[in-house]
Amino acid sequence: MEVLGKYRKIISAKSTLPEVLKRAQDGGIVSTVFIYGLENNILDGVIVSKNYDEFYPIPDVATTPEEVLEAAGTKYSISPNISVLKKAARVYGCEKIGVVGTPCQIRATRKLMAYPAGFRHISDKIALLIGIFCMENFPYEGLRIIVEELCGVKMEDVVKLDIGKGKFWVYTKWGETKAIKLKETHAYESSACHVCTDYTAELADISTGSVGSPDGWSTVIIRTEKGEEIINSMIEQGYLKVKPIEEVKPGIGLVEKLAKTKKEKNMKEIEERKSLGIF
Repeated sequence: MEVLGKYRKIISAKSTLPEVLKRAQDGGIVSTVFIYGLENNILDGVIVSKNYDEFYPIPDVATTPEEVLEAAGTKYSISPNISVLKKAARVYGCEKIGVVGTPCQIRATRKLMAYPAGFRHISDKIALLIGIFCMENFPYEGLRIIVEELCGVKMEDVVKLDIGKGKFWVYTKWGETKAIKLKETHAYESSACHVCTDYTAELADISTGSVGSPDGWSTVIIRTEKGEEIINSMIEQGYLKVKPIEEVKPGIGLVEKLAKTKKEKNMKEIEERKSLGIF
C-alpha cells in the first residue's frame, strides 16, 4: 500500500518572504507558491479561502500577491473552494488557475478535469493543484462549539487556530493560548471525513502540511513534473529555504503513520456503512 500516493520527491521547506511568514500557518508554502506563480506568469488567478468573519471561511479568487496574503493561514472549517472555479474563469477571465484544497477537493477537481460535464471550457484552465494534509474537517458550527464551549474563547477574540502535537490550539488577540486534546473534537467532525482515505492529497501537483517538519517549516510532497519544476525554480530564485526530509524531525515516518491510520480506520467505516446499506 502506497500510503502517501505517488510522488517524485519530499522535502521540508519554509518561505523566505517576510510578509508571508508574518501570516503563515507554518512554512507558508501555499501562499508562497501562489505568489511566485502570479509574479512569474505561471498563474493569473488562484482559488483561496478567506476569513470572512470570526474564522468563517469564504472561497474567493485572488489575482495579486496582496490578495493571496489576505487569505493566508489554514481554515479549520469547510470552505467550498471548487464552487468559485467558474467565477475565476468567466468573471475574472483567468486562463491559468491555481487551486488549493483538501484531499477531497483535489480529488473532485481531478475528476472534473477528466470529465468536465458542467465545467466546459473550465477544466483546461486549471494550471496547478496544491493539496493540504487533512485528517478531518469541521462544519462551522462544530468549530464554533470547539472554540467557544470546549476552549472557552469567543470566536471574535481568535487570531489563529492550529492542530498539532495531538491537540487543537486556539490563540487569542490577548496573547493567550488554549488547547484541548484532539480526541475531544471528534464529535464535531464532518461525517463525510470518516469515509475519506486520503490524508496527503495524493492527486495534487504539490501536497503540503506541517506534519513531519519542525515548527515553522512544512513538509512538501512534490508529485508531478509540473510541481517539481515550480518548486525547483522557487528554490533557485530564493523564494524557499529547504532541507532534505531525512534530516529533520519528526520526519516523514510520522506522515506515513497518519496516512496509514486514516486509510485503515476509514476503510473500516466504509465497510461498516456498506453492511448497513448506507454507502
